[in-house]
Amino acid sequence: MDALAGLVAAGGVVVLSGAGLSTESGIPDYRGPSGAARRHSPMTYQTFTGDPVARRRYWARSHLGWRMIARAAPNDGHRAVARLQDAGLVDGVITQNVDGLHTAAGSADVVELHGRLDEVVCLDCGNRTSREELDRRLREANPEFAAAAGAVNPDGDVELDDAQVAGFRIVDCTFCGAGMLKPDVVFFGETVPADRVSRCFAMVGAARLLLVLGSSLTVMSGRRFVLRAAKLGIPVVIANQGPTRGDGYAALTVDASLGRLLPGLADRLGAGPAGDTGRGAVPAGVAPATL
Repeated sequence: MDALAGLVAAGGVVVLSGAGLSTESGIPDYRGPSGAARRHSPMTYQTFTGDPVARRRYWARSHLGWRMIARAAPNDGHRAVARLQDAGLVDGVITQNVDGLHTAAGSADVVELHGRLDEVVCLDCGNRTSREELDRRLREANPEFAAAAGAVNPDGDVELDDAQVAGFRIVDCTFCGAGMLKPDVVFFGETVPADRVSRCFAMVGAARLLLVLGSSLTVMSGRRFVLRAAKLGIPVVIANQGPTRGDGYAALTVDASLGRLLPGLADRLGAGPAGDTGRGAVPAGVAPATL
């Protein structure tokens, strides 16, 4: 804690967060201690757009699994990041998560690298609507479907047999009349918008310290910012439960529960309570989406 506090105390910190920060909000991570083996391959953009059966299966599972994520609220780790930002020590947040919990905890200048699960986009006309609105429409189209819900998997979907999926009715965009709807998140096989990536690189380039929270840095989508910081000579601190693929670039690694570590850090640095806007609105896509 002394070493961590000493590095953060000088300010100019940019946070890069991953799924491990949200586990204490009840959202299991993908590769850490709360993760579980997956029975299905992650959904890809190509499969979602090209296979009507796979798309129906995705929406059926996600429609049920969404309820768990929609109930999630910011935890002490999210609130501690907001406290550090209010104290002028954290300049901005880059998150790989799609759950919206940083914003719900009161953080500002949050770049949601992979989008948000609580927003839906039409792939034909580009119109965006809320996931709550889509949830209402899907409930109306499938009034008996909720009774078929099984256990929710770590990635926010549920196991359903083919007969249950076959009876599920998906809906199209109401704005253009027939457009294909997709969660406004980045699926595997889909690229993060270039302007969003550029903004993240700019944030890292202007930082004095990159603080990685709850990410194994397994995929390049997040690891590239650690590589950029290292190339620029910007110190990297990684706090995560378990090893990461960025440990070799870190000036300090901390293996600890973020729900305890971060509030302790905020207390140590005299960061007062931050405003909490309530529970977060949620998202699934990147790793959450499954076939």
